Amino acid sequence: MSVVKSTLSDEDLGIVGNALQGALVDLVDLSLVAKQVHWNVIGPRFRSVHLQLDEVVTSGRQHADTVAERAAAIGVSPDGRAVTVAKTSGIGEVKDGWIKDGDVVRAMVDALSAVIGRMRERITVTADPDPVSQDILIGLTADLEKHRWMFQAEAQ
Repeated sequence: MSVVKSTLSDEDLGIVGNALQGALVDLVDLSLVAKQVHWNVIGPRFRSVHLQLDEVVTSGRQHADTVAERAAAIGVSPDGRAVTVAKTSGIGEVKDGWIKDGDVVRAMVDALSAVIGRMRERITVTADPDPVSQDILIGLTADLEKHRWMFQAEAQ
């Protein structure tokens, strides 16, 4: 049951709702992965990588909130519970314990690449049913691509 009635058709709502839910899960997991490696990074580039990771965490959290609120606004109940994130995220696991700065950078490039790829699919499927949601996905993907670029430059 939805307490918020959408102006979208049921079919369009299903497409957009799935896209937003997937985006939410990936953004929540991205912020968790970034925070995990933030706490465990070691190496000569510790400070720069450590600070860069906080930027990703902040972006991930802000975008997750925007996506969840968009879902709610169109009548889709967002689900950011840990169990849902663990089951449906497209990001691979990061190892536990201390992680060398170079390994952290590579892990973040991989995580960001995975999320960006999935976001681009969501951008495509939301184009016709809901350009408003598509616009949100476009904006956050641009931000994620900026973070990915910075980590790639750090890896050189």
